[in-house]
Amino acid sequence: MDALNRHFVVPNGLVFDIGAHVGDRTASFLRLGASVIAIEPQPRVFRALRLLHGRAPGVVLLPCAVGKEIGEVTLHLNARNPTVATVAPDFIEAARGAPGWTDEVWESCVTVPMTTLDALIIRCGVPDFIKIDVEGHEAEVLAGLSTAVPALSFEFTTIQRHVAKTCVERLGALGSYRFNLSLREDHALQHSDWLTADALHTEMDALPDAANSGDVYAVLSQE
Repeated sequence: MDALNRHFVVPNGLVFDIGAHVGDRTASFLRLGASVIAIEPQPRVFRALRLLHGRAPGVVLLPCAVGKEIGEVTLHLNARNPTVATVAPDFIEAARGAPGWTDEVWESCVTVPMTTLDALIIRCGVPDFIKIDVEGHEAEVLAGLSTAVPALSFEFTTIQRHVAKTCVERLGALGSYRFNLSLREDHALQHSDWLTADALHTEMDALPDAANSGDVYAVLSQE
């Protein structure tokens, strides 16, 4: 994880960890010398995040969701698998009956505050890297960003490939980005050469459903 993150995170840099959960990525960013704004909306998970990282120097923990506007949002909870809590009903519908997702049940919900990436940038500054892992809500998060950042990642799933395409389109409106993939939890980039948006779309369309999930990485081109 550190070896992958080192491509994007610099000592004394700033990282936004959107959907921090219990902070495994936050811990990696801190080990690499960055300051971290870690966002986690699940109340119980946030308490665990605070116990693990609340006293760490260089980290700010915020108990909220991130989306395209400031306000409140309904968060759907999965008690057996808290890593797939989501504010996106379309994600729940896509998972219903899909191979690899049949055991997932979102049995309760809670209303949580929501901020935007733009608001976080006003408060904290422009980050060197943004990591987004929000279970089908990634495009809404990026809809709340109006400033190109040097690098970011967002999770994708094969049950909602169109969400990743919407994210790529949004980034294209902000700047000239190149793209790469890391599948599942491999923590390794698939390509030595970064891809255009069209090449990324072609590759993602060709992924088997069994690939399930991964992360798209985007870097702002210097050309």
